[in-house]
Amino acid sequence: MSDSKISITFYGGVEEVTGANFVLEIKNNNQSHKIAIDCGLSQGSEFSSGKNREPFPYNPAEIETLLITHAHIDHIGRVPKFVRDGFKGRIISTPETRSLAEYMLADAERLMDEESRRNGVLPIYDKKDVEASMMLWQGIPYGESFEAIPGVNALARDAGHVLGSAMYELSVFNKKIVFTGDLGNSPSPLLRDTEVVNDADYLVMESVYGDRNHESKEESLVMLKEAILRTIKKGGTLLIPVFSLEKTQVLLYEMNYLVENNQIPEVPVFLDSPLAIKLTQIYKGSFNLFNEKARAVIKSGDDIFHFPKLRFTESRMESEVIKNTRSPKIIIAGSGMSTGGRIIRHERAYLSDSRNTILFIGYQAAGSLGRQIQEGVKNVSIDGQNVHVKAEIMAITGYSSHKDMDGLVEFVQKATESLELNPDASGRGADRKRRLKVFVVMGEPKASMFLAQRLHDYLGVEAVHPEEGETVELG
Repeated sequence: MSDSKISITFYGGVEEVTGANFVLEIKNNNQSHKIAIDCGLSQGSEFSSGKNREPFPYNPAEIETLLITHAHIDHIGRVPKFVRDGFKGRIISTPETRSLAEYMLADAERLMDEESRRNGVLPIYDKKDVEASMMLWQGIPYGESFEAIPGVNALARDAGHVLGSAMYELSVFNKKIVFTGDLGNSPSPLLRDTEVVNDADYLVMESVYGDRNHESKEESLVMLKEAILRTIKKGGTLLIPVFSLEKTQVLLYEMNYLVENNQIPEVPVFLDSPLAIKLTQIYKGSFNLFNEKARAVIKSGDDIFHFPKLRFTESRMESEVIKNTRSPKIIIAGSGMSTGGRIIRHERAYLSDSRNTILFIGYQAAGSLGRQIQEGVKNVSIDGQNVHVKAEIMAITGYSSHKDMDGLVEFVQKATESLELNPDASGRGADRKRRLKVFVVMGEPKASMFLAQRLHDYLGVEAVHPEEGETVELG
């Protein structure tokens, strides 16, 4: 195997949270095979739109298989462009991710079309590209082994991040390489815990919260309850910008608990997101992937995503008349970073009133409107209109679907412990902690570098923060 080489090139998702795109190249006997892992949009920054339009820095036609870890748009958002630019291979994810991605990409295409009409620029892809992508897309369940490319065996493990989210274990020659995608903040209110990685030589792992910790789930529920009660007491409106995938479903589950256990009074609650409504229906059909506690609640006869005075406002007309409902009320709408969607209109209408509250329960990327508001900017521009922010600003990080700093370190620690407890036939497992190498990606530079240093200092593993475009050969 002396002429065999394995390399990873970090094309996206490094030095930033979004835009995940990695390419694994296998060279053997003068033949080259390439796998791409994720193909996401960059989000949040004012430069993101231009970056997403740039040509891929490699030829998509040379990629044989595209593995998708989960259906968030920063991991799938450029897939139709990938197909448009020449990719003709297989797209593989879990079946749930495929179902979610079909709605997510259709919504992304619609938003791009609207943007192109406003700004007079061509969209980076159209409906035909989305349809072509779905024709190439296969769903393979967790734990079912498949050949990603000749000589490379692969399988998906449950990442616990969102419904259908996967870590991909790739066995190449005598090496095991794991791409984590985003790792779930286990234990989740809904989903099963992140699986433990066994016997990996290399980890390519996320670091969104690599330098800080979340509140506990119990604290988060108390904070949500307090935000609702304080806003009701003021007679105001509570705005909650949410990501349609996972955040919405967790929030509905938690609010269902609070209402049905008389922790909060019944007030009008609007889920004002057509996409979130569609994705919630997919969640309802996937209870088998929920954790034991959530499944037990469902078996008791409870509809965990519905409660009195909750309304799904799918049409534009239904959304427009929300303003006619007197406060106190709660409006849940996308996008999660306030970079588009219906939440923009509600923020423009409600942020200038001190009786109201805006509650962030998800990550706000640098440069996004949500980040500006969360950091206390008093005057923001929303659709060209200056808005003076007087509403109370609150944030709960415990509802993040990403592991925090301690969770990420624990994930790697468990991987090293499992290696030591399960040495292979050669006995090499006993020194694998020293040999494990971690590539820390998908985080802002400060978070990624902090986590890399912490993994080195606390666990003794080699952890590095690669640069965009960097190619690393694996020994």
